[in-house]
Amino acid sequence: METTITSKAQSTQRPAHRIRATLVGIFLLLAYTMLIYDFTGNVPFGSAADIVSGLAVIGIAVLLFPLFRLDSNGRINDSTGNKILNLAYLFSKLVEGTLMIAGGICILFESTREYRSLIYANFHIYFFIAGALLLYLLLFRTRLVPRFFSVWGIIGSVILLLVTALGLMGIKHMILDAMLMPIVANEVSLAIWLMVKGFSSKSKKN
Repeated sequence: METTITSKAQSTQRPAHRIRATLVGIFLLLAYTMLIYDFTGNVPFGSAADIVSGLAVIGIAVLLFPLFRLDSNGRINDSTGNKILNLAYLFSKLVEGTLMIAGGICILFESTREYRSLIYANFHIYFFIAGALLLYLLLFRTRLVPRFFSVWGIIGSVILLLVTALGLMGIKHMILDAMLMPIVANEVSLAIWLMVKGFSSKSKKN
């Protein structure tokens, strides 16, 4: 009887896990809608896109927070190291998302429109890099997705960090700009994976 109850509980959790994975994938793609204003200059759509992107970024962290409490075997792991990484990730994404929402609001008013680029160039980028590094470290530890995504993401985040550091030193080149593609390609691929495959089976034990 106990085995039957347990199996029924697990079967009811699988759809919820699948929905969570799909939502994370959708939010990962929505986070890139902030590029709409850069490409079109359209004020209402650009503002809405920035705000939607910011909410999506925050949503990703909120959805992943309980899953990052798990170890690679799907058991709850509230060790100090895991908890610190998880809380740091949540904090970085909350700040990143809030900055994007602020950027969207700035677009609406001509007097504050120039502040959007300042927000993204001087603040947002650093929280994005920190959040990306923490995300892929946590994915590596928990094995929620195949580890090649985590390794690829860590490498892409480090490259982005180096390119950003070189930019601060005044070193800019088209080749350096092209080196930003690995992290973008990773996040798009990860989003598609989550929407199609979901999280690994081990994460569904809890």
